[in-house]
Amino acid sequence: MTILIEQPHQIGIEAEEKNALIDEKELAWDGDFLVPQTNSFGHTFRDYEVEGERQPGVENFYRINHLNQTFDFVKKMRQEYSKLNRMEMSIWECCELLNDVVDESDPDLDEPQIEHLLQTAEAIRRDYPNEDWLHLTGLIHDLGKVLLLPSFGGLPQWAVVGDTYPVGCAFNDSIVHHKYFKENPDYYNPAYNTKYGVYSKRCGLENVLMSWGHDDYMYLVAKENHSTLPSAALFIIRYHSFYALHSSGEYRHLMNEEDFENLKWLHVFNKYDLYSKSKVRVDVEKVKPYYLSLIKKYFPAKLKW
Repeated sequence: MTILIEQPHQIGIEAEEKNALIDEKELAWDGDFLVPQTNSFGHTFRDYEVEGERQPGVENFYRINHLNQTFDFVKKMRQEYSKLNRMEMSIWECCELLNDVVDESDPDLDEPQIEHLLQTAEAIRRDYPNEDWLHLTGLIHDLGKVLLLPSFGGLPQWAVVGDTYPVGCAFNDSIVHHKYFKENPDYYNPAYNTKYGVYSKRCGLENVLMSWGHDDYMYLVAKENHSTLPSAALFIIRYHSFYALHSSGEYRHLMNEEDFENLKWLHVFNKYDLYSKSKVRVDVEKVKPYYLSLIKKYFPAKLKW
């Protein structure tokens, strides 16, 4: 597969900011992976307005999400779940736990999450055979959705899935169903409702609190269990649902140089995360030995969750 990325002149972050967002026209697909025109329901991908079976539930999900994801709530959840005291298990054991999880915020698919993980990983593997870290990232990027299970606190869907966004600064208009942020108390708080809020220019996304959910949780799990995955993989895990950044190009005023470099890989990953969703099943037993070998390479046998 060929990825064409315009390279910035070496004059600092301002040039990188202009070029880091990869236009869909700059992507040339020459592998087996073809971008489908419609999702498994016959609609265009990520269309949150189209009338359909899942639309009312998805919109209601975002209303509740935008009401409750406050700066204080995120700080509380991060403090609680960074203890990693819920369970000890392997990466593959966690994959199997997702058999009973369906993401209510997703307008494109209603299959168990393990199907999506394998579809994403296998699509990447087909086009990027030498980037084994990216294959594994595809497999594990949504493992944080175990937060929905009783043994992990049984958090409500609005606190686990859906698009993510920074808290502690103004909610950007590009965030899906932005209108519902008017019900969020932070929307009216002068400490949090400006462009920078509690942050500073180029502070780096590592220093920005994101709405709480499976992305940030799995990032904490990988980081605190000393995974040897590269920084681009951790960036993908933490920000793959941050569509206001990697689809709309917003919030780049908070990014540092490392963020811009990692964003290029997130753009690559995003195509597979989004467009590999289908009703076509992956033969789990056939691919399992390969992914077990990658897990052994990049993670300890047992992790704290």
